[in-house]
Amino acid sequence: MTTTTTTVLRALPAEHQDRLMHIAHEVAFPQGTQIFEEGRRADRFWVIRTGTVTLSMHVPGRQAAVIESLGPGELVGWSWLFPPHVWHLSAEALSSVRAYEFDATVVRLMCQAEPEFGAAVARWAGQVVARRLQSARTRLLDLYAPYGSGKPL
Repeated sequence: MTTTTTTVLRALPAEHQDRLMHIAHEVAFPQGTQIFEEGRRADRFWVIRTGTVTLSMHVPGRQAAVIESLGPGELVGWSWLFPPHVWHLSAEALSSVRAYEFDATVVRLMCQAEPEFGAAVARWAGQVVARRLQSARTRLLDLYAPYGSGKPL
């Protein structure tokens, strides 16, 4: 397991990290590739090895709002874990990206078969969701609130 993988999976005990990495396979996305689109079926997820991925959301009547940029060691996609398994955001490769890809159905079945593993994966994803929601809130305030997020400069 690489240092990058350890960084993103640190919320999981070592034995769960190993189980998850056993089913991973490496993928590459050229710059500009739409990795997934908001509203579509969420059937996989990724851990970035190299490169940058942007997360954006559709804003009616406006250009899509970039919510966050993700880099090496970060999880791309959490919607696969929660019904109805539909992407809440869109993701695009801002640069050339190499990542570990995971089949969401296989991981969900692993979670059901071993409740301890499932609880660890749910905590991990929950931590990511909490950070992403805060990031989205801050970004949207910066973009659309009259005085921004209120963060001091």
